[in-house]
Amino acid sequence: MTRKTLLLASTALLAAPAFADSVEFAPVAFPNTDELKRAAIASESVTIDGKTAEIGYHVIARGGDQIGDGTWGLLTDKDGNPVVSADGSQHISVDTDFSSLLPVGDKLFSVSHFESRPGAMYLTELNQDADTGMLTPVWTRPVDFSAVGGLWVPCAGSVTPWTTHLGSEEYEPNAREVYEAEALEDIDDYFYPMARYFGLNPAEMSLEEFRGVFNPYTWGYPVEVAVNEAGEETVTKHYAMGRMALELAYVMPDGKTTYMSDDGTNVGFFMFVADAEGDLSAGTLYATKLTQTSGEGAGAFDMEWISLGHATADEIKAVVDQKPAFADIFDAAAPNEDGTCAEGFTSINTTNGHECLAVKEGMEIAASRLETRRYAAMMGATTELRKEEGITFDPASSTLFVAMSEIAKGMNGGAKQDVGGPDHIQLETNKCGAVYGMPVAADAEIGSDYVAQSMKAVIAGTMMDYADDSEFANNSCDIDGIANPDNVTFMTGTNTLIIGEDTGSGHQNDAIWALDMDTAELTRIFTTPYGSETTSPYYYPNINGWGYLMAVIQHPYGESDEDKLADPADAMAYVGYVGPFPAK
Repeated sequence: MTRKTLLLASTALLAAPAFADSVEFAPVAFPNTDELKRAAIASESVTIDGKTAEIGYHVIARGGDQIGDGTWGLLTDKDGNPVVSADGSQHISVDTDFSSLLPVGDKLFSVSHFESRPGAMYLTELNQDADTGMLTPVWTRPVDFSAVGGLWVPCAGSVTPWTTHLGSEEYEPNAREVYEAEALEDIDDYFYPMARYFGLNPAEMSLEEFRGVFNPYTWGYPVEVAVNEAGEETVTKHYAMGRMALELAYVMPDGKTTYMSDDGTNVGFFMFVADAEGDLSAGTLYATKLTQTSGEGAGAFDMEWISLGHATADEIKAVVDQKPAFADIFDAAAPNEDGTCAEGFTSINTTNGHECLAVKEGMEIAASRLETRRYAAMMGATTELRKEEGITFDPASSTLFVAMSEIAKGMNGGAKQDVGGPDHIQLETNKCGAVYGMPVAADAEIGSDYVAQSMKAVIAGTMMDYADDSEFANNSCDIDGIANPDNVTFMTGTNTLIIGEDTGSGHQNDAIWALDMDTAELTRIFTTPYGSETTSPYYYPNINGWGYLMAVIQHPYGESDEDKLADPADAMAYVGYVGPFPAK
């Protein structure tokens, strides 16, 4: 379905150079039959600058596939042994997420995330057919994270300007909860499966055993994977960049400035400026403070960047290795009945609710990197954002884009998530979400040419109340608009923004959309089976003469419509691509 969609940003923000190619995808119909709702369907063709090419969705791998000697998606522990589920079976993750393409010398590799606990990444060598551009796997194996304490819930990711894979660790565990627990049941059971990485059985472990292996400050950082032509990887966690519910880190063209999105409720938006190009091991971290300039629709804001200080990975890693407790970094007090804090404590409201905290003497840098969101809130930054997701950049218009899956909770004025906080954001609820544009410019004081100046919605979903007897009854967002935008990617040189969804009730079947920034035309280009999400679309304009739009289908039948699953094999995740495209 193709339709004109309201663009909420200014014409100047969306202005594109005259040389940008036009892109027209063959539209994918709204899935309105059981057959269509079980299928993965992509545009059959694309026309770029008047030239039409046949495309489609091509699967590279599905969970459990044997590729060479490897089982793609099998979780492993710190010793490389298969992780076992509660029923005694080996755990093959259905939660595939970002999958990169990395051309290295004469080889092509892919690194794929598995958003599990323990997390995993699989390194796969791909064969690229020189005549057709089709990609097929040659071999695969898990990336070893034992040297950095394992991997936690890797979600989205990006490819750096120096062609390395930059992954993430989402939903960082709450160190205060782990510290204050008096019994294992006091700790969120979401954390328990990570114990399997260290050889513990979550069903039998004690609180002491769990605490003995579970250091919350080990996880929540950008994770870089470099691959050489021999297929050998080097893993680095970038501790100097801060710890949060990291959806993804996105490096700008200068190779120094990186933006990081923080997924969840009452979260912040962060920028890291490295000391040296191509090296994320040291630099200054910033958090944004938003000043609302419009409450219309999904809103508009001016942006101020608050410094959280300079740090190096080595100094932060040294702190992490000491296994500090939450109380080693902060003093905490219960809020007063009127919502204020005692003298000497700062009142904040973040993902963990209303807190009164004081940083212990000499622990400022540790707080800034191990408790980045809490510290940012204490410094006056905005921590009211909701479900902050993917990031991408259009160099032609110098615009950064970020998806916000839902406008709700802390983004509403006077919500309970604002108690004790500054209530910087006061918008009406939009459970269908929005994508924001942020023009970037040089800032001499910060030392970057890519500093976001303001933030304004460029497109928003529309909440709907379809009749129970309508064919659209299982959709609460307009079926011809976006629902809960997740990850985004820009087709450079074409003025086309690609928007993927992670939606439950918004759309029964998640979709990927192409938004023409010139015409405001929104085209559905991909739909996924029941209960899945479209994770991490990512555009590669030219790999050896071919272009690709990577597209992952995560947990089919797993987020909704579980009763529709007829064959367990259908629940396995897919990684694949829409294309191949003519190279740009």
